[in-house]
Amino acid sequence: MRHLLPFLRLFGRHPWRLGLGVLLAIATLLASIGLLTLSGWFLAASSLAGVAGLYTFNYMLPAAGVRGAAITRTAARYFERLVSHDATFRVLQHLRVFTFGKLMALAPEQLARFRQGELLNRFVSDVDTLDHLYLRVISPLIGAAVVIVVVTCGLALLDLPLALLLGGIMLLTLLAMPPLFWRLGTSAGQRISRHQASWRLQLTRWITGLAELQIYGAARLWRQRLDGEEHIWQQAQQWQHRLQALAQSLLMLISGATVTLLLWVSAAGVGTSSTPGALIALFVFCGLAAFEALAPVAGAFLPLAQVTHAAQRVQEIIEQPPAILFPSAPVTAGAGIQLQLANIGFSYPQRPEPVLTDFSLTLQPGEHLALLGPTGCGKSSLLALITRGREAQQGSITLNGIDLKAWDEASLRQRISVVTQRVHLFSQTLRDNLRLAQPAASDEQLVAALHQVGLAHLADHPDGLNAWMGDGGRPLSGGELRRLAIARALLHNGDLWLLDEPTEGLDASTEQQILRLLQEVSRGKTLIMVTHRLSGLEKMDRICVMDQGRIVESGSHDELISKAGRYWRFRQRFAL
Repeated sequence: MRHLLPFLRLFGRHPWRLGLGVLLAIATLLASIGLLTLSGWFLAASSLAGVAGLYTFNYMLPAAGVRGAAITRTAARYFERLVSHDATFRVLQHLRVFTFGKLMALAPEQLARFRQGELLNRFVSDVDTLDHLYLRVISPLIGAAVVIVVVTCGLALLDLPLALLLGGIMLLTLLAMPPLFWRLGTSAGQRISRHQASWRLQLTRWITGLAELQIYGAARLWRQRLDGEEHIWQQAQQWQHRLQALAQSLLMLISGATVTLLLWVSAAGVGTSSTPGALIALFVFCGLAAFEALAPVAGAFLPLAQVTHAAQRVQEIIEQPPAILFPSAPVTAGAGIQLQLANIGFSYPQRPEPVLTDFSLTLQPGEHLALLGPTGCGKSSLLALITRGREAQQGSITLNGIDLKAWDEASLRQRISVVTQRVHLFSQTLRDNLRLAQPAASDEQLVAALHQVGLAHLADHPDGLNAWMGDGGRPLSGGELRRLAIARALLHNGDLWLLDEPTEGLDASTEQQILRLLQEVSRGKTLIMVTHRLSGLEKMDRICVMDQGRIVESGSHDELISKAGRYWRFRQRFAL
């Protein structure tokens, strides 16, 4: 249960909505009890009064009470659903933001042990499961407890022993059934949560790899595994449904036995009257209606095991302390960026061999640097260290003479424009995909950026910036994605540009256009470009060739050509 405490605190963000939802639920229950109780007494009293009591029995007041209770129940039920679900969705909204904020604060290696599909499942499905906590556990329990007190106090005005009898049985039922079925349903709830997550993950992997599975003849085997996982999940659901049916059956048995007992006891008299008459119907129908308030409570703790397991799965991720911490105090630094890396040593947690070894590099403001080298020599890892996506095990990195660890995240992100190898296209409009880099950009600026990178056909589309991208919309090719990333960098316009294979996937003509554009827009800015392609490197201020985590050659294009070293050999192979 302790796993639920962090999520229960989020309910404190909306105490008025949640409290109003509980009050409306209580009003609905009391109106339902009042309607059935008053109707039963009214019919019995009318029958006993007969024709002779036509002028002495007050028909109008009970009839008005029945209509009032019916209207109250309908209105209260409507507004209770409206308020409760609105409050629950707001809590889920904060919960998603809270969970995503925790995920964003974690370093990549902290998330590496989770598959992307598993992370998505925990973030979406497990968080959704937490809405049962209020709708199916907290609200019904509070409502049932209040109903027991109100019904007992109300009936005590007519007959105290009968009121205590009904209230005592209802209270014992409320205290005994939830813990009993919580214990019985814990295993099923955990299995549902676990196998549901496993089935969804396997389904995602099966769908994404279906073409390869068909080619190599493994599709049937994977389908059998998926069906087996689904069968186990369905068995757990069947067991939970059986427990739910058992809880309802047991509640019906208790309810029937209690009503029979009330009928038997009240036959001897109600209150001071030895001939109770219609009051027997009042107590009997009140007992029937009151037990309806316990109907949601009977199996309320069955989904609690599933909710608790979902909360535990989410906490396994969000309770990790961030490996990279940013200070809160903003940094004040001058214009331009001077970058210095001194004796950097870095390796990945699961890989003993070092990626960077005693790496040192200094860039002056406005200097343009190209990094070349074979795959795995540490070029992309170096960019990740500069953005603090990862942390070096030794050495120091400074921007404008300020240690990188002293920069707050907002200032650091504002000063750096990054084009990564993997460009993500969000399932949103083209405008939203561009405004990730500059939320305050106008539509004119967005269109201008698209024209600059050769994506004018996207801006000139009939839907323009409102065109839906990604799933359910227009997909982009690899080259278009690359140019979209460059358009984002143009809009962001930081003082330090980090470009990881910016022309990958582009044809020769477009590549030259993009390189000219980058040279123009980054004039006066510090730039590092990681590339395997040799086009445009003669315009760089400096070229560094890396191998095994070290710089093995450094100089301008002309200097390296004159040395006839590795860079010269790269050019020779490129020429061939």
